[in-house]
Parts: sequence; structure tokens; C-alpha cells
Amino acid sequence: MARTLTYRIKEMLMQKELTQKELSEMTGITESAISHYVKGDRVPRGANLVKIAKALGTTADDLLSGDCEMDKERDLVFAKSLIARNASEMSMEEKMEFVRLLMDEGGADEIKK
Repeated sequence: MARTLTYRIKEMLMQKELTQKELSEMTGITESAISHYVKGDRVPRGANLVKIAKALGTTADDLLSGDCEMDKERDLVFAKSLIARNASEMSMEEKMEFVRLLMDEGGADEIKK
């Protein structure tokens, strides 16, 4: 659990372009404690976990499980980068298939395979 939580906090800080200091200021949790959470030395308990989740725009469950709205945003960014890199080499049929995959639930997961 600590590894997933640590990874999610780091990932969300990067995606939101926040520093540990800014997260500390937003939550009222000391910079030292935030640093320990990010390194994985400690796991935030109850109230601190909720404060971190709220500051990062997610829920404690999402931070703990890794199943977060940010995953969907990351998938969309991934799909856009694939299209941008390959659009000139793709036929219209391939582009339309790509769009159909994206429109289906879980389509972005199929693209990654």
C-alpha cells in the first residue's frame, strides 16, 4: 500500500505541477511529513490522508487504490500523443478505428496493448 500511495502522491504532484512545499501549505501538514510520505518512509493517517487527497483534487480511496480520475486524464494525454506522433502515417480508416476505440469504455487500455 505505501508504494502505491507514494507513487500516486508523487504522480499527482507532478501532474498538478505542485511542490511538496506547496502541498504542505495547502494542507497544513509539515514539509517534513510530506517529504516522508513522498519518499515512502511513512504513510499518512486518517486526517492527513484526507487533507492530501483534497488538496490534490481526489479522494483518499483513490490515493490508496491508484484508481483515480487522473488515470483517465493520463490515458487521454497518451492517446493524444499517439495520434500526434502517428497521424501523418495513419490512413483515415486507422484514425477512425482509433477514435472508435477511444469512444468505447476501456478503449484507451486497448491502445496501450
